[in-house]
Amino acid sequence: MKKILAGILLVTLSLTAAAQKKEITKTGINFGPLPAIGYNSNLGWHYGAMTDIFWYGDGSKYPEYIWKLNVEASWFSKGNSIYHAFFDSKYLVPGVRMSFDLSYFGNKSSSFYGFNGSSSLFVDALDVITSEKNKKYTFSDQGQGFYLMKRNILRGMAVFQGKFGQSHWGWVGGLTYLGIWAGHAENKDLAGYDKQTKQATDLSLYDLYVKHGLIPQAEAFGGHHLEAKVGVVYDTRDHENNPSRGTNLEVCLYGAPDILNKRSPEERAHYLKLAIHFKQFFTLVPDKLVFGGHLAFQGILAGRTPSYMMQTLQVINFKQLNPEGLGSVHTLRGTVFNRLQGESFAWANLELRWSFARFVLFNQNFILATNPFFDMGMILKPYNPPTANYSAFAADTTPVNTINGELYVAGDFYKEAKQKLHMSAGIGLHVIMNQNFNINFEFGKAFFDGQKLGWKNNDGSGLGINVGVNYIF
Repeated sequence: MKKILAGILLVTLSLTAAAQKKEITKTGINFGPLPAIGYNSNLGWHYGAMTDIFWYGDGSKYPEYIWKLNVEASWFSKGNSIYHAFFDSKYLVPGVRMSFDLSYFGNKSSSFYGFNGSSSLFVDALDVITSEKNKKYTFSDQGQGFYLMKRNILRGMAVFQGKFGQSHWGWVGGLTYLGIWAGHAENKDLAGYDKQTKQATDLSLYDLYVKHGLIPQAEAFGGHHLEAKVGVVYDTRDHENNPSRGTNLEVCLYGAPDILNKRSPEERAHYLKLAIHFKQFFTLVPDKLVFGGHLAFQGILAGRTPSYMMQTLQVINFKQLNPEGLGSVHTLRGTVFNRLQGESFAWANLELRWSFARFVLFNQNFILATNPFFDMGMILKPYNPPTANYSAFAADTTPVNTINGELYVAGDFYKEAKQKLHMSAGIGLHVIMNQNFNINFEFGKAFFDGQKLGWKNNDGSGLGINVGVNYIF
């Protein structure tokens, strides 16, 4: 998604970067409004509004805020939508940080590339919606939407954090409700959609996974979970949203019994998982250059993750609106969205953050920064539901599509393979206002080209582009 107005803002600020350099202390209320305007070939035009509202009080805590409210309402022309509200405060209740989230993501057509990374075949031509103007591939229109599914999400969250005395150690606890409605994509502009009956007529990878039990039948349409989490935090960073030095460690246990869904005992998916995030920042040149590193692990300790929650990431303090997946903008920038899904996985992000301009404009403090980065990740434990029938999947000769004269059948799209390390690299541009409101433009490229080195390594052969908010860690 390309937020055009954000790009105009970046150019405007770059042209006026000769303004004052001395940073001012912010007080009172501050807004960071931004229209959400863009286009996505699968989702259509994106329009709406988003804003960060900060209360700095008398300025004694600046650059920290007393409280923050983030709100977004936006829509896509092909039916998807976002409704989001998030509140965060360290100071309203002495000694306790409170965060509350209420969000709905209406994803009528969301990416689904299968489970276990290297075992799932990725074909570029099946990940595009073509028209008469696009002659890169020759294939049936029925191939459109093969890597799409429906995944509507309702999320309600309450998280509380506190300190152990005067130390850098703290505790965290919270509850999250997740309601997920899954199924075949409902993108009305796909070729495989009958507009008269309003029913899908095409074949998707999601359908094949349900057919052969890789997605259990009891989970084919999603489910509901009340998830509890508890953990410890160690934090010596000088600033949470734009740190120049310090360490941050989060260790969190979380899980949910499968009690909100009407399932038989053998169909239930109870789970207990562990998430670890370690972040380290070093100042290389004061006020100019910072090295940032992030090591993360998320894995199953007991039970089984429901298939529709494989891509959900567990983080204590959100940097992104809906953190998901091993792949794409939240973890491995430059790979296709949620490319790698497994029961347990690990990843790392390394980057240099160079603040090349600091100035005051419109009574706001601005920083312009760039961040060359290197990302890598790997599935450590593949997903293996007891209902999966891999032999039947491998023997399935149902035609999927003929691309440039080559016939692909259902059995081509899952083959057991050893998991490998996946890597990407790129660079970003950031416009940071008052140390907290950060518009990012990041461009990444996966290292492996599946057409040249074999499809088992293919995580997307194009340039991944993300326009959003905040650093990813």
